[in-house]
Formats: sequence, structure tokens, C-alpha cells
Amino acid sequence: MSLSVNLETKGNVLCIRLEGELDHHAAGKLRQQVDNVLQEKGIKHIVLNLEELTFMDSSGIGVILGRYQQISKQGGEMVVCSISSPVKRIFELSGLFKILRLESREADALRKLGVA
Repeated sequence: MSLSVNLETKGNVLCIRLEGELDHHAAGKLRQQVDNVLQEKGIKHIVLNLEELTFMDSSGIGVILGRYQQISKQGGEMVVCSISSPVKRIFELSGLFKILRLESREADALRKLGVA
């Protein structure tokens, strides 16, 4: 299964919704798509909706960490929401939840970032 990427901006927040598998084949494409939006739109925060993501490997962790570092340098925040069970386990094992906040729903994440 491939990766489907939906990018939507809401104010200064980029909502990234991923569906399918984030592996080394899809990681480069996702990185490029997100970087293009970050450069063009003046984004301060990222909401990462992983409800439909069924698989992620270390290259996916790398893409997420890289975007987290970009946003953090600008004083922004990355929030993960609606995470599927298999991907949540990967986040727990890799320690990503030590730096990323988890919200149960996308609406909650947006509200925490000041977008109604």
C-alpha cells in the first residue's frame, strides 16, 4: 500500500493527514511536499493526523523529526493526533512522545494551537 498525503493550512497551522504506509519509498516525497508548504505559507505549527496511517518505519521517524526541528526553530509546535495503535507503539518505542504532544482528535489539537 502506498502513502496518501492530505495537506491543509488553517491560519498559520499546517494539518498533515497521512493514510497508508510511511516507509523509505514515501518519506522523500512527503518531506518535499511538506517543506514546499512550510516555505510558501509562513506556517508556525504542524498538526499531524495519523488516524489512517497503518505503518511507519525509521525513515518516517526521520521525516517527522526533521519537520519538528524546522517548526521548533521558529518557536512553533508540532502536535500529533488521532494516532493508530500500530503507529502509536512506534512513537512510544522511539521516544517521540517526549518531544511531541498527543491529542485524541484533530479539533482538540487545533484548539490547543489557537485555531478554532
